[in-house]
Amino acid sequence: MISCLDETGFDAALDDLTDILHACVHDGASIGFILPFAPDQAQAYWQNRVRPDLLTGALDLFVARDNGRILGTVQLIPAMMPNQPHRADVAKLLVHPEARRRGLGRALMAALQDRAIALGRSLLVLDTRSTDPSGILYQSLGFQIAGEIPNYCRNPFENRLEPTTYMFKDLSQADVLRTLAAKQ
Repeated sequence: MISCLDETGFDAALDDLTDILHACVHDGASIGFILPFAPDQAQAYWQNRVRPDLLTGALDLFVARDNGRILGTVQLIPAMMPNQPHRADVAKLLVHPEARRRGLGRALMAALQDRAIALGRSLLVLDTRSTDPSGILYQSLGFQIAGEIPNYCRNPFENRLEPTTYMFKDLSQADVLRTLAAKQ
């Protein structure tokens, strides 16, 4: 089940969110953190970086639950600049390593896309380490490659730099119609 968290939901979900982030980094996800990476660092990210933006409405935080446990998450961050009212960023799509290959990432992205359309956003943008398998998922969801930047991020395990790929999705009329039909 996919839901969007509010403040109360966030507070109740903090332990699961911490566990997901910690597990994903230790599994090699390039999401801004490197090893060593302790659970308290993961919790600090959620508390200090995500919670304030959630409270001000600067982002939407989606979670995927299975048997009551949160096993995946993604963030929608609408652009705030006056010349970009049509755009939003996709951030930190995370699925716990124990729960991968069950469609949670796809379901999270579908909910995020529906919310973006509801907010009047017609362009989604994200970046992913070029060697991550997430790029395949994003392309299967209709994201296109805008370009690659070499030496963009550090490998979480080794002291070496890796490229990142920027991707975008133009939310077409078909996407909007699908979202509207699902609401009826």
